[in-house]
Amino acid sequence: MNPAILLATDLDRTLLPNGAQPESPLARPLFRRLAARPEIRLAYVTGRHPALVEAAIAEYALPRPAFVIADVGASIYQLDADAWQPRQDWVDAIAPAWRGHDRAHLAALLRNLADLTLQEASKQGVFKLSYYAAPLADPADLLRRVRERLAPCGAEVNLIWSIDETSATGLLDILPAAASKLHALEFLRARLGIPLQQTLFAGDSGNDIEVLVSDIPSVLVANAQDSVRAEATTRANPATLYLAVGGLFGMNGNYSAGILEGLLHFMPEARAWLVPATLQTLF
Repeated sequence: MNPAILLATDLDRTLLPNGAQPESPLARPLFRRLAARPEIRLAYVTGRHPALVEAAIAEYALPRPAFVIADVGASIYQLDADAWQPRQDWVDAIAPAWRGHDRAHLAALLRNLADLTLQEASKQGVFKLSYYAAPLADPADLLRRVRERLAPCGAEVNLIWSIDETSATGLLDILPAAASKLHALEFLRARLGIPLQQTLFAGDSGNDIEVLVSDIPSVLVANAQDSVRAEATTRANPATLYLAVGGLFGMNGNYSAGILEGLLHFMPEARAWLVPATLQTLF
């Protein structure tokens, strides 16, 4: 069998076609074919918590992953059959940064802070405190005020800012300092013993930037926000970031079509997994 490949993808508006742009009809069936390969270790990397990931899998007929990096990197789950097994080794790695404080204590310190609205309980996590805000182009002042409010308790935090383009809403996630999509993905990759060149990440939004500009081979799907595309191309190494443009198998590069396009850019040998040998010359 070929060496294992860690295929890690964001969900909303990356794998899930829940943005304004159209989805190519062939894209998700081909993605399911790819995910069924024995070489693929599929991981969903998302701001959602497990119940909302399960809902997405059911609604969009997605393949079940081997792993889920949930809560924007604040939790890692391994899926054994239908059971979600939290990775305690990841909890042990990130928990000390909050100095024994829980989410409720941090939320109390931020109570009545202007410009922040606490998100619904379903969007919170054990180590993820999430707020809505105005869609600020420059959130530096807001983030400074959050840090000032939290400083007295000594908690070390990672503030993750992004904008939901579908609702024009700012999103602020507060995690332990060592928690993020990038740190969680690197942690998982190391535990699985999969080298960088056998890893691919796919994303579309601001909370994916840290991975997109890292050393991990990554693809930015064609439907990504213009601001994210501009920041990613400015900061990333061109050798490790691919911008999907469409054209693969006649698809448009949006959502899972872009994921497949990026995979074949970095691992062209995978083309044979998607197209039967008798049709290779047509594509």
